[in-house]
Formats: sequence, C-alpha cells, structure tokens
Amino acid sequence: MAVAPFNAQVARNPLRTKAQCEQALIDLLTPGMELMIKNGRYGRFRMSDSGAVYSQDRTSSEGFARLLWGLGPLFHNRENIRRFGHWWQFTCESLINCTDPTHPDYWGGDLTDYDQLFVEMGAITAFLYETKSEFWDHLTTEQQNNIFNWLEQVNHKVLPKTNWLLFRTLVNSWFADNGHEDHAKLVQDDFDITNSHYLGHGWSYDGYVNQIDNYIPFAYQFFTLVLVGLTKKNGKQEQLLKERATEFVPSYANWFTSGGACLPYGRSLDYRFAQAAFWAAASFAGVKPPAGWSIADFKHLLLGNLRWWFSQNIFQSDGLIPIGYAYPNMNMAEGYNGPASAYWALKTFIFLCIPDDDPFWQVREAEDFKFEPVKLQPEPRMLVVHSANGREVQAFTAGQHSHEHAHANAKYEKYVYSTTFAFSVPKAAVLLKQGAYDSTLAVSESDHYWQTAYGYEDYAIHEDYVYSEWKPWKDVDIKNFVVPNMPWHVRVHVIESDRELHLAEGGFSLPDYGEIIETGTPNAVFYRTEQGIIGLVGAEGFDVELSTPEPNVNILYPKTRIPLQTRVIEPGKYVFVSLYLGDAEGESLDADGKIAIPQFHLDGNVLTVGSKTVTLTELA
Repeated sequence: MAVAPFNAQVARNPLRTKAQCEQALIDLLTPGMELMIKNGRYGRFRMSDSGAVYSQDRTSSEGFARLLWGLGPLFHNRENIRRFGHWWQFTCESLINCTDPTHPDYWGGDLTDYDQLFVEMGAITAFLYETKSEFWDHLTTEQQNNIFNWLEQVNHKVLPKTNWLLFRTLVNSWFADNGHEDHAKLVQDDFDITNSHYLGHGWSYDGYVNQIDNYIPFAYQFFTLVLVGLTKKNGKQEQLLKERATEFVPSYANWFTSGGACLPYGRSLDYRFAQAAFWAAASFAGVKPPAGWSIADFKHLLLGNLRWWFSQNIFQSDGLIPIGYAYPNMNMAEGYNGPASAYWALKTFIFLCIPDDDPFWQVREAEDFKFEPVKLQPEPRMLVVHSANGREVQAFTAGQHSHEHAHANAKYEKYVYSTTFAFSVPKAAVLLKQGAYDSTLAVSESDHYWQTAYGYEDYAIHEDYVYSEWKPWKDVDIKNFVVPNMPWHVRVHVIESDRELHLAEGGFSLPDYGEIIETGTPNAVFYRTEQGIIGLVGAEGFDVELSTPEPNVNILYPKTRIPLQTRVIEPGKYVFVSLYLGDAEGESLDADGKIAIPQFHLDGNVLTVGSKTVTLTELA
C-alpha cells in the first residue's frame, strides 16, 4: 500500500475544535522532538548542518528554543505533561542544565552583543509563563537563580533597536513578575523605543524607517500582545498595545485571501504560518475587534491560514520542516535562517493557551470573508487589490527597502506581489534565466549582468496607481507607473538614458506544466495552469516570449514559466506602456471562455485601460 506523504495527516485535520488544533501541534512537534531526544544533547535540536550567520551550536540551541514555542502551549494543558512525559522531562532538564554554569551543555555566560540567543530568550520566557505552576514553582532556589542569571545577560549587551527589543521586554517582565520589580523600568525603557517606531493603523517600522514587513504582524504586534496575555496586566502601555492591535485588524486582514493564503512579501518567509500569529495573539490577549468585526473573524483568518499552510508541501519526508516557503528551498533563505528556524511558526499556537470556556472556543468561525477590493495602505507603502471573490491578493508597492538581507531587491522592490503567483528570487544575475525577473524590470549594458531596482529616488502610493523613480546609473533615470485594474495591470516606464541599455521585464510566474493560450493579439503571450492565467501585451518595439527560469526560484512553485518582454535601446528618452495579466478567478475570460484583452493607451499623462482612466500626476 502506498504511504501517504507526511503532510496528509495535518492536511486532513479540519481544525474545528481545540482538540483538533492541539493534535495538529502534536503532529508538527513529534518528528522534531523525537530527533532531538535521540540526538541526546540537552537544549539542542540539530536538524541538519546548513549554516547561518551564527555558530552551529547556536543554530542547534535556536532549534530547541523554536520548539518551545509549541511546547509551552502544549504543556499549558497539564494532561499533556502526563501524556508526553518524556518530552516534558527532556525539556525541563534542558532548561535546568543549559542554564547551569557547571553543566557541559551550558548555553554560556559570555553571550556577545547581538547574540542570537537573545532572540531565543523570548521563547524561553514564554515557556516559563505558560508552565509556571508545573515547572518554575518546582525548581530549587539555585536552579531559579541560574535561569535568572543566564537571562540577565540580555540587559548587559547591545541589541539592535528592532523587534529584538521585544524579546527583552518579555525577559524583564518575567523578572518583574517574579521578585525583581526593579526590572519593570527596563520593560518600559524598551517600549519607549519601539513606541517611537509606530506609524499608524497598527503598523510600525522594524527599526529601519523603510522596512515595514511581516515583522510587524508576527513580531511587533505578536510579542507585545503575547506579553499582555501572559502577564495579564492592563496598564496604560498594555491598553495602548491592544488599541493599536484593534486598529491593525482591517489593514492586515486585507493581506489574506478567502482561501486562507497570506501575501508573501519581504524577508523571513521561512517562518510560514507565523503569518497567522497575529490573529492567535490578538485572541489570546483579548483584543477588542473593531466595528464590524468579531472574534469569529479572527478565528476564521487564523485557522484558514493554518489550513492553507498544512495543504502545502512544506515538510520533508521525515516530517521535519526545512528552510523554504511552499516547498523546501534554500535559495530563498536569509543568512540568519538556521536549519530549524522555521519552527518559529509554532508561536502561532499560543491560542491553545486560551481557556476552554473562552468565547473563542464557543463561537463558530465567520463564514463570510471581509475584504476591500482596493485598499491604500500608506504605512507599508502598498496599494492592495483583491480579485472579485477574494481568492487572490496583489500588492502594488514602492518605496520599501531592506539594506542588508539576501535577495532584498526581489523581496521588497518588485512592482507587485501576489498570493497566487508569488514572486521569484534570483540564483544569479549573469543570465536572465538565473535572475527570474518576474514582476519587475531588469536592465543591463549587455546580455549579461542584470540589475533591478534597489533603492528608489522617489515614490508615491496613490489611490489608483503607484509611482517610483529609479536611477541604476547616474546617467540613467527610470520613472515607473503601475496601474492596477484587476486582474490586469498596466506599467508605464519613462526612461532617459545616456547609454545603450538592454531591457527585460517579466510578468507573473506559474508552474511549468501549463499551456500557451493563443489570442491572435500581436506581441503578446498568455499562459494557463490550474492555478490561473498569466500573460502580457508587450510595449512597442519589444520582443515577447514565455521564458523558462532556473528551478527553485519562485517561492510557491519549484519550476515555472514567466512571460517576458525584451529590447535594446539606444541613448535617448522613451515611454513604454505594457499590459500584464494575473488572473486567479477567470475574471479575464468572456462568455466563450476566451481572454478579453482590454484596450489601453497613454495620452499625455492620462492612462486609459478598459473603462478606467487614471491621471499620472508625476508624468505631467
């Protein structure tokens, strides 16, 4: 009999009851826990030997701590301590031994500035809160002091003024709640810094003013709400955090589709279903839903995203979750992604700490899916657009920039990001097929060595289009206007160059097992798979093709095709207008099932696409 793939057991889980959600967590934890115990080292989960910017021992310690994000909620239910006694024993012994300076597996008393273990202190502290009566209260005074002393290192080293400060607030809250009241001031000191990062509508920036990404929902929002829920405090700062979370709800909800997928954008996508962690933490902390929303909506967005993720091929054959997004993929990783980093997603299961009699467990998930067809989000610098029935989200962006992380130009500065078509990260930049330039414009001085936007001179997010200006060289200026008209969008480029340029511009990506659709339209290509339809109508003078990039570049699909237009231009000024399709619902098809291509043209600074007219202010 054929053996079902590992994800079949979690994919079949309907996630309707607390017991079913708990079983999903157990299924996720089991492969890692059994391997860790088999390996035999306290406080280390050595999943593989791929490298990160910190040492191998740190990656193993990180792996252990990442599992704690699931173990804490699991053991919050005392019955599971008896049910999984060997897990409980190994976890408790690890925390005792790894904070004991005399033990061979001690995590060290010489942590350095920016030490990765400061991040993992957040998981350790959450576990202490979640299991206090069963673990902490049974420790000797010496064992408690060992843990205090080891954690105290976070207050004597340099941390980046980013989401890392929130791990320190958790640590110092634990100190303040357990006999070290003087640490309460340290908690507020860090909140004074992170409060200064606040932008509005629940959004902050993550230490860098041009970086507003997933670290806002699954770090700035998540860790502050978890702190509120764990400490059960309701002071001025806690009320402020909950008010900001209420504001965040309608904005972040628009990143989700009716099918549960969330917009893939920016770095740390390896953390996968941490996308749903905000909804879990908001429910745990008792965040008041905004007008027109309810806890049933929180529950729908949370569990819908988990169901979507558990239907993806994120697991290895042994049940472990490796680096990647919708499939194992080292190409997309950041330097800080250790072998077991993905288990940070387990923090989403904080909702299992919600008491059984809480309304969260009594209400049914909302059946309707709330979304706004077009929503300007000024804080993350996006124009977010949904398809007719909400099955597809596209975010048209400009002005974000991540200055130090791998593939930052691909993860932050393409023209559009999609839940169905996602985006690609390059393997190299020598050849076009290595760059996989979907949803962006690449330029070069030859057929080799391509570059895409990495930092904009200017940008603007309007109600109906997005503008950006890019200078790849001092004597080359490229102004970009991207106009959504779901499922289509138009791109206008105004290029002024004192040098010859090679241009290559891609549409969306889809898997390589589809079919080309003939439309009879000159200089156009359209392509269909079961996921949807993509294509482009090229600008004047461009050659159009259905390109085949390298494997493992798109974060959703291992092998893809990309509609691509290319051209070489001489020095001068040019205006190019092209049309792109990304259709997940069949909105582009007429009554006969054929693609109905809208008319589009630019007259001065007025763009018309179908029945829509848009004035491009910066083009005047």
